[in-house]
Amino acid sequence: MRHPCKHSKRQVNLFDLAGLRREKESIEEQMGADGFWNDVENANKVNQRMKVVTAKLTKYEKLSRAGDDVQTLIELADEAEDVSMVDEILEEYSAFAVKVDALRLETLLKGDYDDKNAVLSLHAGAGGTEAQDWVSLLYRMYTRYCENKGYSVKVLDLLDGDEAGIKSVTFEVDGENAYGYLKAEKGVHRLVRISPFDSSGRRHTSFASLDVTPIFEDDDGGIEINADDLRVDTYRSSGAGGQHVNKTSSAIRITHLPTNIVVQCQNERSQLQNRETAMRMLKGKLLELQERERMEQMSQIKGEMKKIEWGSQIRSYVFQPYTLVKDHRTNVENGNIQAVMDGDLDAFINAYLVQS
Repeated sequence: MRHPCKHSKRQVNLFDLAGLRREKESIEEQMGADGFWNDVENANKVNQRMKVVTAKLTKYEKLSRAGDDVQTLIELADEAEDVSMVDEILEEYSAFAVKVDALRLETLLKGDYDDKNAVLSLHAGAGGTEAQDWVSLLYRMYTRYCENKGYSVKVLDLLDGDEAGIKSVTFEVDGENAYGYLKAEKGVHRLVRISPFDSSGRRHTSFASLDVTPIFEDDDGGIEINADDLRVDTYRSSGAGGQHVNKTSSAIRITHLPTNIVVQCQNERSQLQNRETAMRMLKGKLLELQERERMEQMSQIKGEMKKIEWGSQIRSYVFQPYTLVKDHRTNVENGNIQAVMDGDLDAFINAYLVQS
């Protein structure tokens, strides 16, 4: 009987198991040293890293045991010459292979910020109401993707369209390697369809941009922000969110004057919480900018945000006269546009990470 799991075991070896074990031993030594917990800030960082390393090792060990189980089934079937076990073996192997591929993909997430949560900002481009409706469809697509990944989503700022849809929306995604995966989606997304807002039934082309930024905790990243470099504006929140929204100027917009970076948040319950969230967003954008300058490449971390119009898209979504989603960076295509709009983005994201 052919042993189907040998190739997969070679792929698992791409995981830096020895390095992770050495790092765990080093962290354990740090945590066991006298006075370690006296420096609470550093202790929390080390403890958080310990959780990440331990989780990776646990994932590998579980996968290794699953591979051993498949191998045992194969050996039992061989010894007993029992062909009735083939279906069970193939089923177990298929599940194992999916987990191996997921782990192999994780080995590509080696960026300094890949393990961070992410802030996504969608903005309508050329196309008027049609483009604003396109933003609402993309927002739904990304929330579905996050649900499938087990990520949580929290809206930070939302501006409704004039007639329909959304002009812009900023939301935080919380989950394992959220930035590492979602950074693949940053850029301009192009829609081609017969517009429901055109009584003549003509085909329209619309654009929306997605910006993806890592988000940091207050003690993360090691960057100082001078208060004198900030302009802070308050305004009344808009949209749903409770009675307090219309009664208080709780929304915050922060402009970093030296870089002209603007962040804003309106959906927390208080002005203080909105400010704290906006500052975390600003820190992520500044750290991203700092890294980009250090690498001397505009596309290294944040990537090149092109003008939101014809010819600058990273991906096209064609609803009519045929259905096709095509990524122009990797040439990955999917004709099942409904599945893509329901959050099936793995093929596009995986190809981008492999290519990068």
